[in-house]
Amino acid sequence: MPDSSQFILGADLAGQAVTQAMRLTNRHGLVAGATGTGKTVTLQHMAEAFSDAGVAVFAADVKGDLCGLGAVGNPQGKVAERIAGMSWLGHRAHAYPVSLWDVHGQSGHPLRTTLSEMGPLLLGNLLELTDSQQAALYAAFKVADREGLLLLDIKDLKALLAHLKDNPQLLGEDSALMTTGSSQALLRRLATLEQQGAEALFGEPAVQLEDLLRPDADGRGRIHLLDASRLVHEAPKVYATFLLWLLAELFEQLPERGDADKPLLALFFDEAHLLFSGTPKALQDRLEQVVRLIRSKGVGVYFVTQSPSDLPDDVLAQLGLRIQHGLRAFTAKEQKSLKAVADGFRPNPDIDTLSVLTELGIGEALVGTLQDKGTPGMVQRVLIAPPQSRIGPLSDTERAALIAASPLAGRYDKPVDRESAYEMLNARKGGVAQPEQAPATAEQSFADQAGEFLQSAAGQAIKSAVRQAANQFGRQLVRGLMGSLLGGSKRR
Repeated sequence: MPDSSQFILGADLAGQAVTQAMRLTNRHGLVAGATGTGKTVTLQHMAEAFSDAGVAVFAADVKGDLCGLGAVGNPQGKVAERIAGMSWLGHRAHAYPVSLWDVHGQSGHPLRTTLSEMGPLLLGNLLELTDSQQAALYAAFKVADREGLLLLDIKDLKALLAHLKDNPQLLGEDSALMTTGSSQALLRRLATLEQQGAEALFGEPAVQLEDLLRPDADGRGRIHLLDASRLVHEAPKVYATFLLWLLAELFEQLPERGDADKPLLALFFDEAHLLFSGTPKALQDRLEQVVRLIRSKGVGVYFVTQSPSDLPDDVLAQLGLRIQHGLRAFTAKEQKSLKAVADGFRPNPDIDTLSVLTELGIGEALVGTLQDKGTPGMVQRVLIAPPQSRIGPLSDTERAALIAASPLAGRYDKPVDRESAYEMLNARKGGVAQPEQAPATAEQSFADQAGEFLQSAAGQAIKSAVRQAANQFGRQLVRGLMGSLLGGSKRR
């Protein structure tokens, strides 16, 4: 059996183990293939391999069957045959430490963040705002930051917008940006979000990164699964925006680790095309930059999608491990795309990559790993190692038992509604408090940055100003980069 410093993927056609050094698994990766070719089972095996190495995992369970990680496997048929052919694997059917999460709190621990932590850029992306509406949102966040109004949930932001409508003088020179039309549009978008049930995402207690990174009692990495079976279909923008926020939080909060023998966390982004579909160019540029830099923080990001063409070229270029399940090509356009996929691997003289792509069976894949020096290895045809946990979903009873036995049980289940903008503004009715003078700090505050942003917007067309502001923020890969608040507006 290969040593623990190796990440085991499966076996080549000669029955030899195909591995990648665990220390290189923070170089990100891609799992692609047509529906029904075995991507989910590959994902399950990879999550197990990370957990066995003591690496935490966060993954979206889009189909609802990845949660089988929490139950003991019962291999039969072809799966059992494959296990028998990989005796060196040391396969032992057992369950893995799994924590289940659900934005709605029905099939897992409630998953929440706050509006203040998400910030105006990501929130604007979630609400699909126009440039003028985005400028108005920045103006509102600027006032909230200056006045110490904590924005935790949607009712806080709605209360703030109503307060600014009644007290436009609080906006100062930015008052022209908060037009009646922009304010009403923001309220309509927030109402739509509530109708989708997405308001459950915002509030407290908000998820703590240390809970995601904490290992299980036996030293294995805990596997955190977000039930996204409803979310992806009913509110795909909420799903994508939460994952973007999580990536930004990890980038900001985790320290530099340099070269390490293994990552801290592996993120699996299923339906990865949703992260880039309809995303503003400024935000997409920042996302690509964070993906490039976050590996030094010990985070490996794995995109799961049907075709590599679903991802921007700049992101594809950063993916070290490539696992490509079978693809089908019936039209000239699909055949051209197929050739591009084949060309993305380092050629192997023993394999006709283009032909094999259409021949791969279920559980087979073309794999390109990284060699010890970090250079791409030649493509190999690989039989993916079967998982040791159950292939298939948990029953409702099993899911409930897993949630009850979780070390996080009770920590996030009951919502907390502490004093924030909604309560503070209700208390102020009848008089408007004067803004407090914020103390000077060595780091430029969010209000200062937003002020510069809005001043530039006031002098020219809104669209041009938003673009300039995005370029200005792009120099800082912190909360401001991904749209979260800087300085004092963090969780407190």
